[in-house]
Amino acid sequence: DDDNSEEGLHTIHSGRHEYAFSFELPQTPLATSFEGRHGSVRYWVKAELHRPWLLPVKLKKEFTVFEHIDINTPSLLSPQAGTKEKTLCCWFCTSGPISLSAKIERKGYTPGESIQIFAEIENCSSRMVVPKATIYQTQAFYAKGKMKEVRQLVANLRGESLSSGKTETWNGKQLKIPPVSPSILDCSIIRVEYSLMVYVDIPGAMDLFLNLPLVIGTIPLHPFGSRTSSVSSQGSVNMNWLGLTLPERPEAPPSYAEVVTEEQRQSSLAPLGACDDFERALPGPLFAYIQEFRFLPPPLYSEIDPNPDQPTDDRPSRPSR
Repeated sequence: DDDNSEEGLHTIHSGRHEYAFSFELPQTPLATSFEGRHGSVRYWVKAELHRPWLLPVKLKKEFTVFEHIDINTPSLLSPQAGTKEKTLCCWFCTSGPISLSAKIERKGYTPGESIQIFAEIENCSSRMVVPKATIYQTQAFYAKGKMKEVRQLVANLRGESLSSGKTETWNGKQLKIPPVSPSILDCSIIRVEYSLMVYVDIPGAMDLFLNLPLVIGTIPLHPFGSRTSSVSSQGSVNMNWLGLTLPERPEAPPSYAEVVTEEQRQSSLAPLGACDDFERALPGPLFAYIQEFRFLPPPLYSEIDPNPDQPTDDRPSRPSR
C-alpha cells in the first residue's frame, strides 16, 4: 500500500519469495565470539516478517567472529622467563631454600601447539616437593563499575617428586594447549587472558610459583619467522658430513683422450672471423685464445710425490709447532 511504502515497508503476496542481502562488518575491531560464565560476546542476524492481525514471525541466526591475533609479531615472539626462591620456616627452625627458574621460548601460541618448558628446581629444604605446570584461563567481566573474575584450569602436568637435596631439570618438557578460545584483550566489558604457572607444590606451606603470561592467537607461527628456528639449529641437522672419512688412496681422474677427442681439439684451434674492434686489436681472435686453452690436456697426475724431501714451492718451510 501507499501507506506502507511511506513507512519503508513492502507488502508481499502469497507465494515463495527470496531476497538476497548482505551486511558489511564495521572496520573497527570486533571482540571475538565468546561464551563465559558471567557474560558472553555474541553476533547474530535477525529477520522479522510482519503480518496483518497476526504476530510477527522472527528468525535469528548467530555467526562467529574472530579478531585475528598474529603471534608472529615481535612482542609475542619474545621469550618469557622468571626466577624465584623460598625459604621454609617452622617456629625457630629454618630450612634451606627452594629455588625455581623457568623459561619458555615465546609468549604467543595457538590452540593445538605444545609449550616447551625449560625449568630447574632445586630442593634444599627438608620436605618432599613436587614441581608442576598448569595453563590457566582468566575471564574478567566489567559492568557498572564492578569486576568479576573467573579462573579456569586449561591443562596441567606433573614432574617427579624431589626429596631433600635433589634437583630436577626440564629440558623442553611439553605441555599441549587444548582447543580454547583465543585471547580477548581489546574489549571494554570482557577480557580473556591466559598464563602458564610453573610452581613447586610444598606440603604444609605456600607453593612457590612463577606466572608467565601467554597470548592465544589465531594465526599460527610462520616456519621461517620463528626466533627459535635459528640458522645454527637448522644447520645442525646437516652436520653428518663431518663424520665421513676420506678414502685412503685418491682415485685417479679419467684420461684426457676419454674426455676430449683429437677432432674437438683441432677444430677449436681453427681461427674465427673478426667480430669487432676489440678482437682486431689482439694478434688473433679473442675466442680463439679461449678455445685454445679450453681443450688443453691437464697436468700429469701422480699419487706419489717424486721429491718428498723438497718443499713444493720456493718458500722455506716453517718448523711445526
